[in-house]
Amino acid sequence: MPTVIIGTQWGDEGKGKITDYYASKYDCIARFQGGNNAGHTIVVNDKKYKFHLIPSGVIQGKKLVIGNGVVIDPSVLISEINYLKKEGIEPDLLISDRANVIMPYHRILDGAREKILGKKKIGTTKRGIGPCYSDKIARLGIRMAEVVDKKKLKERLDQIIEIKQRMMDAFDTGIKLNEEKIFEEYAEYGDELRKYVGDVPSFLNEFIRSGKKLLFEGAQGCMLDVDFGTYPYTTSSHSIAGGACIGTGVPPQKIDEIIGVVKAYTTRVGSGPFPTELSGKLGDHLVEKGGEFGTTTGRKRRCGWLDLLVVKYSCMINGITGIALTKLDVLDGLEKVKICVAYECDGKKIDSFPTFIEKCEPIHEEMDGWEKCVVDGKLTKRARNYIKFIESE
Repeated sequence: MPTVIIGTQWGDEGKGKITDYYASKYDCIARFQGGNNAGHTIVVNDKKYKFHLIPSGVIQGKKLVIGNGVVIDPSVLISEINYLKKEGIEPDLLISDRANVIMPYHRILDGAREKILGKKKIGTTKRGIGPCYSDKIARLGIRMAEVVDKKKLKERLDQIIEIKQRMMDAFDTGIKLNEEKIFEEYAEYGDELRKYVGDVPSFLNEFIRSGKKLLFEGAQGCMLDVDFGTYPYTTSSHSIAGGACIGTGVPPQKIDEIIGVVKAYTTRVGSGPFPTELSGKLGDHLVEKGGEFGTTTGRKRRCGWLDLLVVKYSCMINGITGIALTKLDVLDGLEKVKICVAYECDGKKIDSFPTFIEKCEPIHEEMDGWEKCVVDGKLTKRARNYIKFIESE
């Protein structure tokens, strides 16, 4: 039965590593949401691989699927495929013909919107993800099925370009869209990707019926989900476990296991509230020792103590059946460690995650730190106590 791997915090929990570990036991890895605003890093035999769209199991030669819930920048995907080929890896890839495609105007509008918002900006990667999802919902999107069919691509561009030009003018971008140039560029992408594009729901459901093992890979984390995250400082897709069904066409009753990846502390990238955020030496310690710089943007991540209200909320929303804890060793060498167990909001103590956390202050439990979390291949007592506390909560 299929397994879903998702992030329980604001992303960057180490899902790529965990997915790659699990991939050895599975036949197919399917990515179900997000775009090239997400990234995952995998290290194999001291060689580092960084991907934004290709699912994590590629290094192990697994069947790879990019579902309809993903928004695809064709130039980025082609670059990743070509990079793999240079490394001697021919990806066995199937791309959903229903997946929406990021167009040049999406990237332009993404940057223009952030500029207008100024200090109130969301902190997007400016890769066109949000505007592409917006067009999908507004039924102004272009899908892979059209990109690989020149006639349909031309028809869709004829319908859309005038609308997008008016938006460009309204945002005062000073840019004039060239429909013919866009058509030629994307028709060429279609020629390169056509052999990979097909019917993902039929393939995956038959794959499951045949008894083969399917692993779903999520991007970002639960707290960036467009409905259940810290809105509006979220991504534009469903990064929760339910997104695996929406983003691939596999029904929920076929999913057997949901693994939540939890970083031993908390990080987030970009704007938005973050109750346990640390500054000064402690924050710098987590950044430097944890290598907390974004795979996609290189931006320094904001770091703080582990927030169990976030993790408990994620367990509830996603139906987590098991937790994979990562980066415990980043806490090595700290005399004391803290875990957030509740908030104080407007003078009241709360122990569940609220819709608005801007005014919430964390209430911590303090524990003795440890010099090393693992000695001679075994967890040390204090590190084990930290893990047991997380389990008990």
